[in-house]
Amino acid sequence: MSSTSTNKPINNHKPLVKGRNGYEKLPVAIFDSAKTGSLYVAKEIAELIHERNKEGKNTVLGLATGSTPTQVYNELVRYHKEEGLSFERVITFNLDEYYPIDPEALQSYVRFMNEYLFDHIDIKRENVHIPDGTLSRSEIQNFCEQYEEKIQEVGGLDIQILGIGRTGHIGFNEPGSTKESKTRLISLDRVTMMDAASGFFGIENVPRRAITMGVSTILGAKRIFMLAWGEGKASIINRVVEGSVDTQVPATFLQSHSNCEVILDEAACANLTRIHTPWLTGLVDWTPYLIKKAVIWLSFTLKKPILRLTEEDYRENGMNDILIEIESAYNINIRIFNEIQHTITGWPGGKPNADDTFRPERKSPFPKRALIFSPHPDDDVISMGGTFIRLVDQGHDVHVAYQTSGNIAVFDDEALRFADFVTDYHECFHLEDTKVKSIFSDVKDFLANKGQGEIDSDNVKFIKGLIRRGEAKAACRYVGIPSEHVHFLDLPFYETGKIKKNPIGREDIEITKALLQEIKPHQIYAAGDLSDPHGTHRVCLEAVFQALRELAGESWMKDCYVWLYRGAWQEWGVEDIEMAVPLSPEETDRKRRAIFKHQSQKDRPLFPGTDAREFWQRADERTRNTATLYNVLGLAEYEAMEGFVRWKELHPVR
Repeated sequence: MSSTSTNKPINNHKPLVKGRNGYEKLPVAIFDSAKTGSLYVAKEIAELIHERNKEGKNTVLGLATGSTPTQVYNELVRYHKEEGLSFERVITFNLDEYYPIDPEALQSYVRFMNEYLFDHIDIKRENVHIPDGTLSRSEIQNFCEQYEEKIQEVGGLDIQILGIGRTGHIGFNEPGSTKESKTRLISLDRVTMMDAASGFFGIENVPRRAITMGVSTILGAKRIFMLAWGEGKASIINRVVEGSVDTQVPATFLQSHSNCEVILDEAACANLTRIHTPWLTGLVDWTPYLIKKAVIWLSFTLKKPILRLTEEDYRENGMNDILIEIESAYNINIRIFNEIQHTITGWPGGKPNADDTFRPERKSPFPKRALIFSPHPDDDVISMGGTFIRLVDQGHDVHVAYQTSGNIAVFDDEALRFADFVTDYHECFHLEDTKVKSIFSDVKDFLANKGQGEIDSDNVKFIKGLIRRGEAKAACRYVGIPSEHVHFLDLPFYETGKIKKNPIGREDIEITKALLQEIKPHQIYAAGDLSDPHGTHRVCLEAVFQALRELAGESWMKDCYVWLYRGAWQEWGVEDIEMAVPLSPEETDRKRRAIFKHQSQKDRPLFPGTDAREFWQRADERTRNTATLYNVLGLAEYEAMEGFVRWKELHPVR
């Protein structure tokens, strides 16, 4: 560090939980957010570099790519720029690289590392090592052997940063990799390719191979941090932390390392025993929420309705202390059953002239102004289409705000078809609008010569955005929303033309605030789907939250409820749902038809994530499953249900 910063303490970002229990075979540190966890890891790295710099020694780092470590790199850049941390004595080795790939390609890990880290610090370029995706096949073996030798020549890796794939791969060590594996060329698992498909604008463009450090190479590091964020990683984290070592889950080899720490946010740790069923690990503080969660778990585990659970059921499943400290099984069963029953309402906007003591929504005012925020132009009907229909049918003043254009999720041939239509229309009616013809001619020429993974031109992005906008309008008309209640925000963070988006900015928040001030809603619905694999939902939600925080003093905010829905990727757990809106078969069918209005996303979405089914199929299954779960607990049987959680940061529940 510079002389002006050597005495500055490095920020201390403490985990909520650290260590391990009897179920866990790896030390775990749980943080309240991915950002806080990233700051903790960056602090550990920065302190090591600082100490080594003072001693005149090098620091050797093993680095990962992907969305997981980006905030770590952002913080390391901050340490360099604001606290004078020098990287001149840092030597880096990256885990992997696609093969073949040009280093300047959008998806190249060389480009990734330059954009996120190397271009912003004072590292010597000769100290940067990344697998070479341009080698001929005959050169790869020798390159891999030299990569291993270089790591050993500099004394081995001091710290290795890892993410984890859904298959449990670390680096690109796919299922079947051995503990003894070294740096090598490997074929990618199809699940890994599907996860990468969005970044390559389709799975057909994803390289089938990669060069990766081996498991043995990774285990040779003196210290390892494995990072995982979000609900989507919860299942594999449970397998890695609590399961047995298995070659089909390469990350489980980390259990043999003497200094490996698993860094998680609160969502990624959801399936660990200490979080999912803490009463199995020892004494717990039985809060009302935890009692509700435990009773629901017991009902599902024993496949018995809540009202049929016995004291013996409680005692035999690690919940005896509830009976000792709280009350009898009979009373607990009735209390929890009633709590869950009170979440069910056919009136998501509140029922007028009714006793709303136990209803999730107020009866007054009626009708309400409701504002639905939809990250993409179809999330509203996919995620809460039935509730959307109910709100309109019951006479509420419903507005929809589409936060992004969704333009990158349109196939090129759809844009070309649209361009052909406009061109043919002008020719058919002998219209002489040269500007329009020029735009659509440019679109056709660009798409005809578009390179693999190339960013769309402004005109192509504009056309694709119009396609999504037209589909959204059609769905709103079908539901019964007037055109003046449909708002297209086109938040700037999204408009990069790339899968990688910009961070949320001031302009995004101001646009959101302006709409809120204009409508002054009594109800807000926003996408709380943090498992969105592309990250757009996360940023859109933060834009809403930040706008609401800044408007907290407004008088209309005192009478505003904020409800969070889930998207196509995942549903809320029953223990979390605070409003459950049942759907009839007819409403389920109407919701499906509203989804069908988004024709460019039907049949084969451009970015389906890891689920190849159409969005309407996922939505159907998700809402039917929620209804089934309520029925298993002993409540009424419905065709489908949409679940919501209330955001309470600004306004406590009454």
